[in-house]
Amino acid sequence: MTIAISLIAGVFGLLVGSFLNVVVYRVPIGKSIVSPPSSCPGCGSAIAAYDNVPVVSWLVLGGKCRNCKQPISRRYPLVELGTGLFFAVVALALSSTLIDADTARGSVASVLVFAAFLYLAAITVALALIDIDVHKLPNAIVLPSYIVAAVLFTTASILTGDFSAMLRAGIAMGAFFVAYFLMALVYPGGMGLGDVKLAGVLGIYLGWVGWGAVAVGALAAFVLAGIYAAILLLARRANRKSGIPFGPWMLAGAWLGIGVGNAAFADYLSLFGLTAG
Repeated sequence: MTIAISLIAGVFGLLVGSFLNVVVYRVPIGKSIVSPPSSCPGCGSAIAAYDNVPVVSWLVLGGKCRNCKQPISRRYPLVELGTGLFFAVVALALSSTLIDADTARGSVASVLVFAAFLYLAAITVALALIDIDVHKLPNAIVLPSYIVAAVLFTTASILTGDFSAMLRAGIAMGAFFVAYFLMALVYPGGMGLGDVKLAGVLGIYLGWVGWGAVAVGALAAFVLAGIYAAILLLARRANRKSGIPFGPWMLAGAWLGIGVGNAAFADYLSLFGLTAG
């Protein structure tokens, strides 16, 4: 059952990845993500449904437009495949919560939480790529994420009658937002308001998982970004004044916190004879 859920999520992720390619291209330039339909930038011909099957169509077409033979970037199938794998891994990690729910209300709550984290996976791909491309974290993606997370997590809490995770999420959201806002005030060249707004969203998810996830997720973003910056400096591909997009490292750090944060934090506390409450 666990493998089946993961496979289904992976296939769904392939489809989402195809849509994310549109989002990554159109949102930064202010174009609608639903209209007009996708077309070849070379000849302008609309892309037929049979040429828009994730990964498969790119392989069948040999990475070229069917009509004008203009090359299609490898990034498109890689985003589709990467999103599919990402969804499959997230589903594999969370599927036990769907299987183990022992009441109907608990099952619905588990599905809502499951959906919330798949949504985070989708915006992770979109925001990371957009930030790498144009050094922006668009409000059109970040701000609705507050609403999506709030609706899904609050409804899940109501169904189970347990609001402890929701309370943690709210506290972590506020703490992350304030901390990043203060950093943006102190060092405006290194921290943008897009980072501040994204921090609040990530705080919700990390807080929902636990305080260990919050601690690891918050620290990991800076550690990962620091390692990346050090590699660039050593490779002489950047200098001390060069800026790097921080959003991808915030997202990577958050997923690290979500995945291993609670366990890592508990192990750390055990070194001092303490236990996580």
